[in-house]
Amino acid sequence: MQGNYRKLGDLPLVIPVFPLDGVLLLPGGHLPLNIFEPRYLNMLDDAMSGERIIGMVQTRPPPAGQTEDPHRPMLAPVGCAGRVTSFAETSDGRYLVTLTGVCRFRTGDELPVRTPYRQIRADFAPYESDLREDQSGARTAADIDRLLGALRRYLDHRGLAIDWTDAESAPSDALINSLAMALPFDPMEKQALLEAETIFERKATLTTLLEIDAASGDDDEPHSIQ
Repeated sequence: MQGNYRKLGDLPLVIPVFPLDGVLLLPGGHLPLNIFEPRYLNMLDDAMSGERIIGMVQTRPPPAGQTEDPHRPMLAPVGCAGRVTSFAETSDGRYLVTLTGVCRFRTGDELPVRTPYRQIRADFAPYESDLREDQSGARTAADIDRLLGALRRYLDHRGLAIDWTDAESAPSDALINSLAMALPFDPMEKQALLEAETIFERKATLTTLLEIDAASGDDDEPHSIQ
């Protein structure tokens, strides 16, 4: 269960969406955002006076032969709704907020609204289990060792570092979700992690992505884990 949302009926039928490629929010995760575009400042103002819910979603290319509208790109089929749990305004008018993931959704019809930001009908039903406490918490050495080994090779390859004491002591589901959100995967890989049906499928996808990257000859500049 995420916050005060215990059942589907607790969630709004229509939500504003913030399309942002390469950014992943998962249920229970915490996503800091620096909001400065006027339309999204407007979105935050409206959200704070209402449900405080915002849908984070990536975009996707249009079907072959169809021209993309650069001002209204197609939305990915699945996103994640988050609740604003931290809010601050800077002296230059930006909003610094934290979204806490509540529940994934399927992207439904987009509404013909007059607001400068986009709004959709969100179908939360396929992901109702996101609202319940995770029951997968059993952590065994065999269950997590391959992931940790792949993570170590990935970090070495990328020139990154983490606090291994925290990583090795964290509950497996929290570790999997925090890595999925924080590591610099590309948008398609982020979407695959989001759409994984269970924490076990997400762990398998994450492990595979780490192993592929570590085995590649990619000489990208090192990234920082935020």
